Amino acid sequence: MTDKLLSIKNLSVQYKTDLETVCAVNNITFFLKKGETFGLVGETGAGKTTTALTIMRLLPAETGRITEGSIEFTGKSMLDLTEPEMRSIRGEQIAMIFQDPMTSLNPVMSVGDQIAEAMELHNKDNKTKEQIQARVDEVLLMVGIPPSRKFEFPHQFSGGMKQRVVIAMALACEPVLLIADEPTTALDVTIQAQVISMIRNLRDTLGTAMIMITHDLGIVAQTCDNVAVMYAGELVEVGTATDIYTSRDHHPYTTGLFGSIPNLRSKARRLTPITGLMPDPTKLPPGCTFAPRCPQKMDVCEAEHPCAWRNGTHLISCHLFAGRENWRKEEA
Repeated sequence: MTDKLLSIKNLSVQYKTDLETVCAVNNITFFLKKGETFGLVGETGAGKTTTALTIMRLLPAETGRITEGSIEFTGKSMLDLTEPEMRSIRGEQIAMIFQDPMTSLNPVMSVGDQIAEAMELHNKDNKTKEQIQARVDEVLLMVGIPPSRKFEFPHQFSGGMKQRVVIAMALACEPVLLIADEPTTALDVTIQAQVISMIRNLRDTLGTAMIMITHDLGIVAQTCDNVAVMYAGELVEVGTATDIYTSRDHHPYTTGLFGSIPNLRSKARRLTPITGLMPDPTKLPPGCTFAPRCPQKMDVCEAEHPCAWRNGTHLISCHLFAGRENWRKEEA
């Protein structure tokens, strides 16, 4: 398809040390169209951030390894690009909002200089300093910060304002793809709602494609067109937002995530936590990685890794769907 902006196929990533090998991402496949928002959902340690860093080619050089798969951006293989070629893409065509705004900003540079720095590095149009500063003012206004504050330093901003600055930095060069790695995790609920609303409005205004990484299915419902649920480095369920939020069929892990969402309409309903812990990524079980925590597990779950089953745009990797009506085994 010509409208695919990003295509990831059978991607596996490991962190290797002298003592052990961490299987962080295991054979994941998904694609993103121009202007779409793709939600990547899962609890801490699922492999979401590693996936984002792999797309940006920012894995630790000493330990991070792409062991299998491909990443194509606008039809070009990202894994074949040299580091100088990747530096020309980062910031200009693909930008990332990192998880912690407190550590994403340089404490000894004004926020205006940090936003301008990205534009100076990718100044293909030979913009003057005045034009760059005008763009700094423009992106600060876009995220709700008065341009007069561009001379201030990160310590003079609250957590929510720092996150807005990081978003402004990411949008400065008008990238075609924005990766937002849990952009609201460190913020209080009120500021979370403001930031999500702002990101959604900016996406609609600029037409930017986005990968929204989060553990919150509520945020996904507000922003995403397509959703992938990630567990222990694998995509256990993938579908449109309609598939995920209206279908009766779900992977047991997705059902557990929904059970962890507060329901304000029901006073009697209590949260249903997912018992147990995610498996050790250095010693993944031979069968389904969710089997040790699954309330519906069968003997086959602990012995064999599940195949993927598809119903239209909805894909689930679970033994429970073997032979079900309307579900067919996904071809490799």
